[in-house]
Amino acid sequence: MNARKQELLQATIQHIDMKAHNVVPMVEAMEGMAFQARNLARGAKIFNMMQEDKDCAVFLTLAGSLISAGLKQVIVDLVKNNMVDAIVSTGANIVDQDFFEALGFKHYIGTPYGIDDQELRELMIDRIYDTFIDEEDLRICDAVIGDICNWLPRKPHSSREFIREMGRFLDENEKYAPYREDSIVWQCYKKGVPIFVPAFSDCSAGFGLVHHQWHNPESHVSIDSAKDFLEITKIKLHNPASGIFMIGGGVPKNFVQDIVVATDILEQEAPMHAYAVQITVADERDGALSGSTLKEACSWGKVDTVYEQMVWAEATLAMPLIAGYAYHKGSYANRPERRFNDVLDGVTVAA
Repeated sequence: MNARKQELLQATIQHIDMKAHNVVPMVEAMEGMAFQARNLARGAKIFNMMQEDKDCAVFLTLAGSLISAGLKQVIVDLVKNNMVDAIVSTGANIVDQDFFEALGFKHYIGTPYGIDDQELRELMIDRIYDTFIDEEDLRICDAVIGDICNWLPRKPHSSREFIREMGRFLDENEKYAPYREDSIVWQCYKKGVPIFVPAFSDCSAGFGLVHHQWHNPESHVSIDSAKDFLEITKIKLHNPASGIFMIGGGVPKNFVQDIVVATDILEQEAPMHAYAVQITVADERDGALSGSTLKEACSWGKVDTVYEQMVWAEATLAMPLIAGYAYHKGSYANRPERRFNDVLDGVTVAA
């Protein structure tokens, strides 16, 4: 490796362990404060209510660069403890970041200051604000996605089905055993937790799929986004009681909210999401979806307004506090393992 590149890619991002920090007293103290401290405390209590409600299916949405920023372990622990039952994410979090690390690669502590991005380009170092990624490693990740395409049946797949196969790939290749234990993709594969990426081609998966389809123009794998929508709507019909914990906004936020409307379009009965918490720094005043309030979502028939909370804060600060509060309260004990992947795949699930 180039000496300058080696100098820049030294210290790795460390994933915070919410299990090691009992934040319950601090979060409860914040309830008596104002502004976002009070909002965060109420949001934490609502997320904990989702854990207490054993009939409630919990959807987690992920937008923004979260895994590369050190939040992977928080999400893994939510999955392992049955605190979330389905995930809707951007492709970058799942493929470029989580699957990327499951292959043995790392994200590195960088800086946005005093750095020449032209030099980074020449060194093949990609920058996410203050985080560095080795572009050469990313291209290996792209190639692995292409390999997975090549051994899948040549037909349309939902992103959930494709990501399930990514988990199977990690499971069946022992060379990745040292890294996969802390992988969201692998843990979800083991726990039967579906991961949906509605804009699947907008990440390293897209490069792998482009390469695969370019070399297989007549018979190839493709991603069926309508099937994604149908599958996640089936989850809502299978388990009508639901809550959502949204990190960031964007497509994942809208996708999981729209399933309530979809059930109505299908002339089926399913209630609005009973609980909803969103962490975002987006402003509502421009009318964009990422900052639109959960109260506004009620006007569309998506979210009930009894237990909803907006938390205007940056995710690396707020998510460990809200998730950590619910974890240390222990209300997730005896929550069922819902295994919605098995439900969607037509596998008999024990009651």
